Amino acid sequence: MRIVEMNRAGGPDVIGLVERPDPRPGPNEALVEIAAAGVNFMDVGVRQGLFWTDQQDPKPLGVEGAGRILAVGDQVRHLAPGDRVAWIYAPGSYADRAVIPADALVPVPDAIDDRTAAAVMMQGLTASHFATDFYPVQPGDVALVHAAAGGVGQLLTQIIKSRGGHVIGRVSGEEKVASAKAAGADHVIVDMDGNFAAEVLRLTGGEGVNVVYDGSGPKTFQGSLDSLRRSGTFCWFGPVLGGPGALEITSLPKSVKIGYATFFDHIHTPELLRARAARLFDWIVAGDLTVQIGGVYPLAEAARAHADMESRKTTGKLLLIP
Repeated sequence: MRIVEMNRAGGPDVIGLVERPDPRPGPNEALVEIAAAGVNFMDVGVRQGLFWTDQQDPKPLGVEGAGRILAVGDQVRHLAPGDRVAWIYAPGSYADRAVIPADALVPVPDAIDDRTAAAVMMQGLTASHFATDFYPVQPGDVALVHAAAGGVGQLLTQIIKSRGGHVIGRVSGEEKVASAKAAGADHVIVDMDGNFAAEVLRLTGGEGVNVVYDGSGPKTFQGSLDSLRRSGTFCWFGPVLGGPGALEITSLPKSVKIGYATFFDHIHTPELLRARAARLFDWIVAGDLTVQIGGVYPLAEAARAHADMESRKTTGKLLLIP
């Protein structure tokens, strides 16, 4: 099998494609032939040495993808060879084959192609958690969505709009405005320096937004706080870019509520994972959710995919194709 590994923490140059023996599934596992693997900021964090630090190098990369089951191990009852599946967290997904826990796999309906299935799992489940669970958007709510042209931002915008909300999107460059608007953003602010709060307040008549979804790192933290209305909700995510530092809780303004959102709290059982993934697929089939694939790379060019993602110039989802 071919698999992408990192030999040490560092830049994109520390990862490469290697040959390893074909794996075999054990009890409660399945061997999957991978059709497409998702590229995520989490993978960048692993490569940089921020996560999985308890594992020795070389380490395999990637956690998300879609493909077809080749074989199943003992005790697997709900899956069979030939089934099309997708997954959200299976280390070693930058590969042409992988052994994955059966409970981590969800069935992919015939109406969903492999690339769409791989592209929607992590970012789609993240976005649905943010807008339906962490802060359930209500009709008329106004949301500020950072990185609105990115994979999470585009899906989050669409889900907010489908629930009757309004979206102010923030993007880092003029070239991303069209993508944010195509996803449904009502207004788009172009900003690279964290100077967006005044425009948010202007657009909301000085009141501020009901909720901010901010995964853009410490640079935007204060502006996001300033953009909230009284009793507004701050949804913070995206640890790869760093946190805001220590907070004095009594300094928080306007009785706002703030929290760190992670999708594992949204899908903490296999049953919830399958149900939430099925809902995403239903939205796609119904035309309520469109997944933009912003870049497709051969497996051997995983380093270039990482470099492009880190450049912040990409939009939509990046995929590796074995």
